[in-house]
Amino acid sequence: MGQAPSQEPWAQRTHEELTQELAYRFKEKCFTSIEFYSLKDVFKSLADQQGDIRYLKEDTIARFLEIPDILGASPVIFHMVSYLGAFPFLQEAPVVLGLAQLIMVVVIMTERYKRVLAKGPTDKTKLLFKSLAVHDRKVTEAEEPVKQDSTSGVAGTRPIAQFKGFAVDRPGSGDDNEEEEEEDDDDLVITAFELLDINEAVRRGEAGTIHEAIIPTDNLRKLIMLLLLIAPLDPQESLSQYSNRVAGRELELLRATAECILASFVNVETSPGIGYTRFKTVIPTLFPNLFSSFHGLFEHFLFSKDLDFSKHKVEKPSDDPQPISRTAQPLLPTTGDILNEHALSQLSLFLPGSSLFRRVRLLYSGNDAGFSMGSFESKIFNWRAPTILLVSGTRLADHPDGGQEASFAASLPPKRFPHGSKSERVTFGVYVREPWRHTHRQCFGDSETVLFQLEPLHDVFTASTINTDYVTFTKPPGNRPCLSFGCPHAKPTQSHRKEGLRALGAVSLLFDESFEFGVFNHDYKSRGGAFHTSIVRKFDFQDRFRIESLEVWGCGGDDEARAQAERWAWEEREAEARRRINLGTGDIDADRALLEMAGLIGGNRSGGSMG
Repeated sequence: MGQAPSQEPWAQRTHEELTQELAYRFKEKCFTSIEFYSLKDVFKSLADQQGDIRYLKEDTIARFLEIPDILGASPVIFHMVSYLGAFPFLQEAPVVLGLAQLIMVVVIMTERYKRVLAKGPTDKTKLLFKSLAVHDRKVTEAEEPVKQDSTSGVAGTRPIAQFKGFAVDRPGSGDDNEEEEEEDDDDLVITAFELLDINEAVRRGEAGTIHEAIIPTDNLRKLIMLLLLIAPLDPQESLSQYSNRVAGRELELLRATAECILASFVNVETSPGIGYTRFKTVIPTLFPNLFSSFHGLFEHFLFSKDLDFSKHKVEKPSDDPQPISRTAQPLLPTTGDILNEHALSQLSLFLPGSSLFRRVRLLYSGNDAGFSMGSFESKIFNWRAPTILLVSGTRLADHPDGGQEASFAASLPPKRFPHGSKSERVTFGVYVREPWRHTHRQCFGDSETVLFQLEPLHDVFTASTINTDYVTFTKPPGNRPCLSFGCPHAKPTQSHRKEGLRALGAVSLLFDESFEFGVFNHDYKSRGGAFHTSIVRKFDFQDRFRIESLEVWGCGGDDEARAQAERWAWEEREAEARRRINLGTGDIDADRALLEMAGLIGGNRSGGSMG
């Protein structure tokens, strides 16, 4: 064997070569041949050229993706992609967006990187935070623009700027302890470095600082509005088909929905931005699907107009190719009193979007069918798919106004917590997977049941796996009328029943029997409830409110509706058969045989005396 000294593989390759190598691996594993051809074709048709460099500009990307100007989100998106394009050498961001950099952006935004980096951690939460963040000392200053330099030599190298990299990746002051530095290691970056066989010393040198970095509040607001708009978008759908959602009254509703979501991250009145600790805590529980909206948007780069065989070639290709435009089906068959398209997008941030968009139908509306448990039962029962209950109203004053409010207050435990917010309006909801039924002996629901709040602050209370008092629906004569979520399922003989008091769970939602009033209880110090306490409001609160709207939506399509109708029809036939049984003929054996055929007696059951 030769005795020549060996060199580490990483020492022989430049960052540009390593970037090209990673881009090649992504190209081979993350795209089909048609998808990569389309990506190159779209890039070629969109790219500007300066010297030897072909690159994408902010306004070009905004036009191609059809991001509405009124949202003001284009600079935020370009900030993100200019950072992600530098992957895995993030200290070199912002970068010129060449083809290799566009590959990085698309595989990260669509999570296709998991096909290459499957062996390592694949959580991109930290990476997305850093792509949105700035240094808090500079939060009020304008970001340095990405400069295009014709002397850079090679497409995709770092442009000349006033500083090296975004503020979030600037070297720290030297006061950071080792724990903070370890926290700054990005899992995806480390996995990519391992794939490229870059040694530990280099990896440690590339780690960026994340302390003192924040996402400006206004930037996150603009991004949330865009994410709500694109939540139902498919890769081949044009975003322009949802233009009605960013005009007039609909735009006001979109902004209002975004404010409720933003309130989960930060107090907009006191804080200039969101730090990483808050960001990584809130996302997994409250918004696990927040960035899934990017999948459909950035997959637009994988569909070239030249491959749209449904159309004849035009004489001259457009300079600004757009995704295929087609008439969109309504996201909702009808708008409810509470649920609209923006609220539906809000629900998709933590519930499966595949069972929401164009897949929900209104089963019950109190304003249409009446606010009663009987009408509720007649509309909801026998639906064999998940349901979403929504309730909204106005918060009650601290002291009851009138006899009905006083009667409702008297039915609740005397201990009362402060209000959950300053807002007078509240909206709560529950996602239930199991079919509805009476709960004379025990509650129904499963560990996938979710209790949540949509307004004025977005909050999610996931189910416990120990306490199973998820949903209670009881009616007389055996039980006191009750519709509640997370409340103890008490027997009629228990003392609080005798006293006329309803038992509230640690985290619970309860309605009175007339559906006139409701109460949401959050006992943060208590443990053992059916739903976990809030991760953003670590204090006790209680909201009592007058119900103004109550509706239940079924998740499913025509098949579920037919199954419900068939079940109702079967029950009606059974009831009619029972009503038409003719007894008292004088033939005891014949009457007994008839009752056995009807299933009313036989086995261990007795029909009583026939005499």
